Amino acid sequence: MKYCLLLCGMLISFLGFSQNIPNETGSDIVLEKSAESSSNHSSKLISKTVYATYYHRKFEGRKTTSGVRYRGKKLTAAHMTLPFGTIVTVTNPANGKSVDVEVNDRGPHSRKFKIDLSAAAAKAIGMYGKGVAKVEISYLPEED
Repeated sequence: MKYCLLLCGMLISFLGFSQNIPNETGSDIVLEKSAESSSNHSSKLISKTVYATYYHRKFEGRKTTSGVRYRGKKLTAAHMTLPFGTIVTVTNPANGKSVDVEVNDRGPHSRKFKIDLSAAAAKAIGMYGKGVAKVEISYLPEED
């Protein structure tokens, strides 16, 4: 009986490890978009749950890493690795509000936070007064 339980336990653990389970801290989920567009190839939408902050108003008018000036009324964001010009959809799961922002700066320079939003983007998803929020970001990767 012991060996039967041991064998069943090993089989269940093997099946559990063979599945691709995303981690909780920065879950990466790849979704296939339907091929309803005119192109024949399907695009992969990358979605991650991360912590977000927003720019302080003292940065208004300062140059970003891409060379454009930061304007709090525009829908922009800073991300450490995404290419400049990438359009990212940021969704606040607490209230379901979302906004599309363009990456034009590098930051935040922290391990905990993965994206900095402009003031207008933070207001659009309802996190402006809080300072920090857990959000879901989704974007299309660069095509080679």
